[in-house]
Amino acid sequence: MLAALFWVSAGLIVYTHLGYPLALRGLLALRRRPTLEPGTWEELPRVSLIVAAYDEEEVIEAKVANALALGYPRERLELIVASDGSNDATAERARAAGADLVLELPRGGKIVAQNAAAERASGEILAFSDANSVWQPDALRHLLEPFADPAIGYACGQVRFLDSTGDNLEGAYWRYEMKVREMESALAGVTAGNGAIYAVRASAYVPLPPSGSHDLSFPFQLAKRGKRSLYVPWARAEEKMVPTMEGEFARKRRMMVGLWDIVVGERMISPRGYKSLYAFELFSHRLLRYLTPFLHPLAFVANLLLLDQGWVYVVTYGIQLVAIAAAILGGQFRIAPFRIARYYALTTLSIAAGLWDRFRHGRPAAWEKAPGTR
Repeated sequence: MLAALFWVSAGLIVYTHLGYPLALRGLLALRRRPTLEPGTWEELPRVSLIVAAYDEEEVIEAKVANALALGYPRERLELIVASDGSNDATAERARAAGADLVLELPRGGKIVAQNAAAERASGEILAFSDANSVWQPDALRHLLEPFADPAIGYACGQVRFLDSTGDNLEGAYWRYEMKVREMESALAGVTAGNGAIYAVRASAYVPLPPSGSHDLSFPFQLAKRGKRSLYVPWARAEEKMVPTMEGEFARKRRMMVGLWDIVVGERMISPRGYKSLYAFELFSHRLLRYLTPFLHPLAFVANLLLLDQGWVYVVTYGIQLVAIAAAILGGQFRIAPFRIARYYALTTLSIAAGLWDRFRHGRPAAWEKAPGTR
C-alpha cells in the first residue's frame, strides 16, 4: 500500500510537468488539427477593449494611448476603463487620455469591474487587458483573427515578461507554459489564458462571481458550451515582471485564493460537457497541477516509511532531500539549479497557501497590483 502511494504520487508529479507535454506532442503527431490560420472578416467586427483598473494613475494614460495606437479602425473600437473604487486620479486621467467610457465603480474586485464593463460594452468581441500591459501595434487585429470562425469563443495572445534585475524565474517558466498551451490549442483548446491580452465573443461572455478568473474560468466554461479557446502566439503584449521570487509567490498566492471556487464551485472538476481530449488536457494540466502541493508530502512521507524496502527508495528519498536543500539554498545563492528548485517550491506552495487563505478568510473579491510591475 505504501509503495503504491509513493509511486502513484511521484508518478503524477512527474507526469503533469514532464510527461504531459510529451503526451501532447505524441497526440498531435497522430491527430493534428489544421494549423491555425489567420481568419478573414468581410467587415472587421466592432470591438470593446476593456481595462479594469485599481489605483493605476501612473500607467493608465500610457495604456489608453497604447490602445488607441493599435491600428484598428477607430470607429470600430470602443475603449472602456473600469475603475474599481480607485482612490487616485485613474478615472480622470483615463478620460483625459481619450477613453470612450470610464466607469467609476465602488470597490468590488476585478471580476465585478469586468462584468460591469462587459454589460455596458457594445462590441461583438470583448477584448481585455491589464493596465500595465503594452500591446504591439498589430496585436488586436491578430487576436481577433480566430473569431472569424463562429466555433471560437475565446482567444489569448502571447505575453512576454520583461526581465528585471531581480531573481524571479517567471519569464522562463512562462516560455515553457506557452509551448504547452500552443500544443493544447492545436489539439483541443487551451485550458487557461492570461490577463494581459485576451478576448471573448460577446455572445459567449459568462458573468463570473467575484472569486472567478477569466484566465481559468473562460476556457473550461466555454468548452462546456461547445466553444473552443485558442492561443494566438502572434498577438503579442509585454508586462513588467515581479522582481523577486518572494513577490511572485505573493502574487500567485493571491491568484490561488479563488481556486477552490473555480474548481469546485464553477464545476471545472465535473467532466460533464467536455469532449474527451479537452477533459484529458484539463485533468493533466490543471487538476493535477493543483494537486501537486499535496502529492509532494504524500510522496515524501511514503518514501520515508519505505527506506528499509531497498536501495531504490534510498535513492528516491535522497533525490527529494537534495531538491529540498536546493530550494532552501536558492534564497542565498544565485546558482541556476538552486534558483529553479526555489522557484518551483514557491510556485507549488502558493497553491496550498491560497487554499489556506480561502478557508481562513472566505471568498476573495478585492485585488492588488503586484509591487514592482508598474
